Amino acid sequence: MKQIAVLKENGAKAGKIALPESYFGAKVSEGAVYYSVNALLTNQRQGNASTKDRSQVNYSGSKPWRQKGTGRARVGTRRSPLWRGGGIIFGPKSKDYSIKVPKKVRRVAFRSALSAKADEEGAIVVVENLEFTEPSTKRMAEIIRSADASDSRVLIMSDGYKPLLCKSVHNIPGVEIKPFAECNVHDVMLAGKLIIEKSVIKKLEQKPNEKSVSDSEAAPADRKK
Repeated sequence: MKQIAVLKENGAKAGKIALPESYFGAKVSEGAVYYSVNALLTNQRQGNASTKDRSQVNYSGSKPWRQKGTGRARVGTRRSPLWRGGGIIFGPKSKDYSIKVPKKVRRVAFRSALSAKADEEGAIVVVENLEFTEPSTKRMAEIIRSADASDSRVLIMSDGYKPLLCKSVHNIPGVEIKPFAECNVHDVMLAGKLIIEKSVIKKLEQKPNEKSVSDSEAAPADRKK
């Protein structure tokens, strides 16, 4: 197992901790990562752009004027695409872009992303449990600075939902916080540095084969907005 230092809020070391091999030492599957990220981004497409063709335009079906004798071009309907307000030729229609990814693939992709980050020097930082009694952007900024993550896109993986931490991070650009169980492969790959609470690592050591972890990439229907 790879050993990594545990940092205090001020950046001082508070011992070391071993990263579980099942999450941070797995074989990296680039195919699973690509498939999962592609599906996640595709599932965010709304696909609700739609236009009306000539059969759907709400106009009278009567002929605008007689066929001959007026000196004007022959017209059979006001719904013609050649007329303003008429139907659209080959316009977009509503489409479901959703892709369903098997749970096993999502798990492999998530662990591959974590393992890839673990192979990068300094990409993962483990900190002692972050307990705030009130929101403090200044305190959170100091923690990020002590973790040498000020110039990186940061993902803080917390042990469960912590409203005070979320409020403390809200005004810091380039920093996102999520419970570990709700993070997905795209979150991990997008971040330049991961800051993980020590209690998260402890839980992963106790349940190395926990299947519920990292299944946050819900079914396509649940991801649509």
